[in-house]
Parts: sequence; structure tokens; C-alpha cells
Amino acid sequence: MHLTDKAEEILETLWIEAVERDNPPDIRMFKDNDNFKELLDGGYTSLKNNDLLTEKGRKEGRLCVRRHRLAERLLRDVLNVGESLVHEVGCKFEHALHKGVEDNICILLGHPRKCPHGRTIPEGDCCRKGIKTPDSLVKPLSYLKKAEKGKIAYIHTDDPEILRKIMAMGALPGASITLLQRFPSFVFQVGNSQFAVDKTLAGKIQVWLSR
Repeated sequence: MHLTDKAEEILETLWIEAVERDNPPDIRMFKDNDNFKELLDGGYTSLKNNDLLTEKGRKEGRLCVRRHRLAERLLRDVLNVGESLVHEVGCKFEHALHKGVEDNICILLGHPRKCPHGRTIPEGDCCRKGIKTPDSLVKPLSYLKKAEKGKIAYIHTDDPEILRKIMAMGALPGASITLLQRFPSFVFQVGNSQFAVDKTLAGKIQVWLSR
């Protein structure tokens, strides 16, 4: 069962209150909420439990928190998103980190222990095993072969001007990208648009290769 974004956010809140703050939530906050009903129907919550979470809910809630805080770390450290926007954008971005993608982000960032706000990032299997290479292969766009496809993982630059230039092309994390040409310039396609860049700029765009 795939949860809606709003249901995941409620689950995240419940997990933080129950596990990190040891503060059982007030059921009145969620009683008439359709998204909370979604959690009830899915077996993630139970009105019989003091903290409202079932074992299934605790496991998924922990993953929701992990995804959110890793998203914040990625936005702050790699994409250089300002501190005032990290939480807001992270709330939206976390929902894209599913099916093991959050572990790949964690590996790429070197298994960070804290989010930008100093809160602990729940440990994953990749942390416990000390994995250093992601399951999905990530390469700079400049390393791709002609016609090779993938999804943009992140933009590897600390230069705000370069970041703005690349993002203005629509080259955003999660976007599908195809390399069309390598010489005399690197031509790639994102959506219905095509762009030509030099090797230096192509090297800033990190791509998860399609398997």
C-alpha cells in the first residue's frame, strides 16, 4: 500500500512524538482527518495504542523521518539550499526517496548522523554495513555514452551561479535525462528540451544510470 504524502507526514509526526519526545499525541488532532483514517485502514496506527502506532507504523514512521532528514542533508550540503528553505523543500523532496533511494543518498553523503538542524538521522542497513558504493551507479553526465539514459541524482557544485544555470535548464534532481551527443559539445535532453554544455558543466550533473 502506497501512502499519500499527507499520510506519511502524519506518520512522521507520530513517530517523532512517540520515539524521540516520548510524548503520546492527542488523538483529537487526528480524529476526523481522512489521512489518519488512511493510516488506520492500512494498519499503521491503532486507537488501542497509547502512541497510536502499530509495529508496522513505527517501522514506516522511522523510514519517513530518515527520508526527510536525508533530503534536508542533500539539499543543504549538495544543492546549497538556504537554511530557511531546507525544511520546507525537504518536506516535499522526501516523498521521492522511496524503494531504497534514500540509502543511495545516505551512501553518497557518507552516512551522515545529523540533519542540518542537529536532529539524529535514523540509521539504515547501509550505515550498519558501512557500504561505500550505491547499488545504483551514479556518474557525471560527461561520463555517459551517447544515448545513455538515467535520472539526475544531484548537482555537484558549491558555485551558486553554476547551480542556477544548470537548474534553469530544468536539470533538477529526479528528472529524466538522456545524453544525445558528446562532441563537439555535450548535448542532453530533459523533458522536451535539449541543451548543449561544455565538459566542465556536464561533469557537475550527477546521473543515476537506468538499469
